[in-house]
Amino acid sequence: MSKKEILRLSGIKKRFGNADILNGLDLCAGQGEFITLLGSSGCGKTTTLRIIAGLETADAGKVFIDGKDVTALEPDKRGVNMVFQNYALFPHMDVEQNISYSLKLQGKSRQEIKTEVKEALSLVRLSGFEKRKPDELSGGQRQRIAVARAVINKPAVLLLDEPLGALDLQLRRQMQTELKRLQEQLGITFIYITHDQEEALTMSDRIAIMRNGMFEQTGTPSEIYNKPRTGFVAGFIGEANILYSENNPLGKKALIAVREEYISFSLVSESGFAAIITEKSFSGGLLRITAKPEPEQNLRVESCFPDRGSEIRSSYQGINSELNIGDRVMVNWEASRAVVLESE
Repeated sequence: MSKKEILRLSGIKKRFGNADILNGLDLCAGQGEFITLLGSSGCGKTTTLRIIAGLETADAGKVFIDGKDVTALEPDKRGVNMVFQNYALFPHMDVEQNISYSLKLQGKSRQEIKTEVKEALSLVRLSGFEKRKPDELSGGQRQRIAVARAVINKPAVLLLDEPLGALDLQLRRQMQTELKRLQEQLGITFIYITHDQEEALTMSDRIAIMRNGMFEQTGTPSEIYNKPRTGFVAGFIGEANILYSENNPLGKKALIAVREEYISFSLVSESGFAAIITEKSFSGGLLRITAKPEPEQNLRVESCFPDRGSEIRSSYQGINSELNIGDRVMVNWEASRAVVLESE
């Protein structure tokens, strides 16, 4: 890691009752990195965040922040702050009082507080909102106030627990841009959790895919998308066909992943695998086509998700296509587009 290490998780384990929630997590985050923990419900994302914050105690392992072992420290001694999905603003306090609450506990002067609140509101582009109550703000504005309150203490690490989950799609996309701008401007390390793959790909410097209390793969958005190591990662990020084929970089039978956008169906090609078109649908500017390999084909299609079945899917830019349901087509892809997956 070229950047200064700000956060390290080493061998973190956690059980609730008889259930293993975290199974030995290791993670390093550098100064100013935006790292997203991405996974489905129940994979351990929120528990990981709460252990970093000191709101949960790990059964084993250590947490280091800025080089210091904080495993046994109280939350307010760790140099981290947290933003929740419901924002957790005090409803009876106005914006200024919400943001300045922690500063008052620190014994700062009225003038210092006023100056710092003004700077924080400017940072989140809500100058002049000091006297408004939370119920007078939109969801996006409340989210910005929650961020302002969290960063005003200049934490070493900011933890964000699905902070955009309560917003509608258009506002969520706007706030993704705002949060990324804030993170880059502040230079604070963000640890962000979500189950939204698009959100993770859009905002992150690195993504850690979680599964069953472990990190299945950690890498940049490009690495995660283009070079998934397992079928689970390939199926969880984007849309991938997962199949056994000899048409791959190894030149031998292997489990591979091929993204939908790299699959081509042709009525005239003499090479490839024969299949029958079973579905055809439009999604915005994309034409999505699904084909089922003919039974005699020496090809086995797998899926990490039971609803995918033994089918091959393709996505075309634009909406013009001569293909129709019931057509017999040949399925092809460039060998360089196939990613060989590890056995799970």
